[in-house]
Amino acid sequence: MDNDLMIEIRDLTKVYKMYDKPIDRLKESLSITHKQYSKDFYALSNINLEIHRGENIGIIGTNGAGKSTLLKIITGVLSPTSGTVKVNGKISALLELGAGFNPEYTGLENIYLNGTMMGYTREEVNAKVDGILQFADIGEFIHQPVKTYSSGMFARLAFAVAINVEPEILIVDEALSVGDVFFQAKCYKKFEELKANGTTILFVSHDLSSINKYCDKVVFMNKGNKIAEGVPKDMIDLYKKYQVNQIPSLSDPLVEEENMLDEVTSVKQQGGLWKVQLSLNPHINEYGNMMGEIFDFAILDEKNRITNTLSKGSEFTIKMHVKFYSAIEDPIFAFTILNMQGTELAGTNTMLENIGLLQVEAGEERTITFTQPIDLQGGSYLLSLGLTGYRNGEFTVYHRLYEVCDIIVVSAKNSVGYYDMNSRITIE
Repeated sequence: MDNDLMIEIRDLTKVYKMYDKPIDRLKESLSITHKQYSKDFYALSNINLEIHRGENIGIIGTNGAGKSTLLKIITGVLSPTSGTVKVNGKISALLELGAGFNPEYTGLENIYLNGTMMGYTREEVNAKVDGILQFADIGEFIHQPVKTYSSGMFARLAFAVAINVEPEILIVDEALSVGDVFFQAKCYKKFEELKANGTTILFVSHDLSSINKYCDKVVFMNKGNKIAEGVPKDMIDLYKKYQVNQIPSLSDPLVEEENMLDEVTSVKQQGGLWKVQLSLNPHINEYGNMMGEIFDFAILDEKNRITNTLSKGSEFTIKMHVKFYSAIEDPIFAFTILNMQGTELAGTNTMLENIGLLQVEAGEERTITFTQPIDLQGGSYLLSLGLTGYRNGEFTVYHRLYEVCDIIVVSAKNSVGYYDMNSRITIE
């Protein structure tokens, strides 16, 4: 195995037997005719992957994609059904925080226990203890049995042990969200430190901004298959499109992606709808007197592709296709972006922008386009759309789609608050 090749995976498959009833397992084991009462479930299917020294690899996919199964096989927690995994280096894994801890032991005793399990001598662990204790910052509780710890203290100690043992390979499975915001900041700083020191990192997370920021390459998995690998932005886009069934085939997703781009540009000419290509809220709060209707809508990224995923700092577009069923004076078209708690963060409307229509008649249709930069911090947001106006002097809602879909902002650099001030800094 090449010294630069830290992990080599060839034709890796993991199959579980699924039984309809518990008794079927016994029937199958006792059957003299070898009758099969089970169905094969492929948690992983023919996975091939090479990870080189110093690479930072993100793994993304929906729940059940096989991400955690893959990591557990790499770390030796699970055995493959077929295929091979070769690992060249000492692994520290954060799969289930504290999985190797003995609840009866004190925090300090568990540090030595975990160090021994990783192959370190007592003298080597002694050299690392001060750094672990300083990072965990749980004070005198280090001398108490971990069964008495709060979940936060337990997670802090487990994380501190895993990342302060100077691993050659660090495997992280949804573990960078432990503790309070200050401890999380310390975790990310340590993560950057490990990157700079050439540690090979495998990182599984549903936080797409973190994947984009910390990973050199991303592997996209779906239903036990490795779909594609590439630069973070491309793989994140592909992942979001799979989530809304834009690419039904698993055979050659990158070719499908190219074909899909042409389809997006011509969707209206083909009589299709933009919104079906977005990840929509299944519980939309929709109301209004329906004298007009927001019949279709889209979010377009800087490449004019319909997507829920936007790159921070890029220009994006919101389109609304509106049908009018009655004559309306001065209709107002609006959009609002909210955080996940429902707080309005930004938005505008045609009245505020001094752009509008004096009169529309029944049967008319209009397409309204809002184009602007996206300077929100990386994260998840919600979009609301509105068609309103004043009828006989009274404010009237003709049609409103509240929290109609999500917007994922992918960012390589976040600042303080919801918005990036895009500061220009000089030091003299």
